Amino acid sequence: RRVLFRSLDSVVGNVVLSEKLYKILQDNLTKRELEIMRMRYGLQNSPALTQREVASKLGISRSYISRLEKKALKTLRSVMSKSDYI
Repeated sequence: RRVLFRSLDSVVGNVVLSEKLYKILQDNLTKRELEIMRMRYGLQNSPALTQREVASKLGISRSYISRLEKKALKTLRSVMSKSDYI
């Protein structure tokens, strides 16, 4: 029974952390960057996709996906280093 509660606590903790992360993304990224990050990393119960798959879905080049993803990650690193979101 203890294992079940630990597992449930872990799942709830992961959900809360995921929701916090998504809120940080929403607050700091453009709509397109947010959409790319959601698709690339499988956020909000979506499957994680490759850059090529994301590019195909959005009708833009894979290299542009790569640039936007890098920009979004740089923005997030900057935001996270300046505050204690999590």
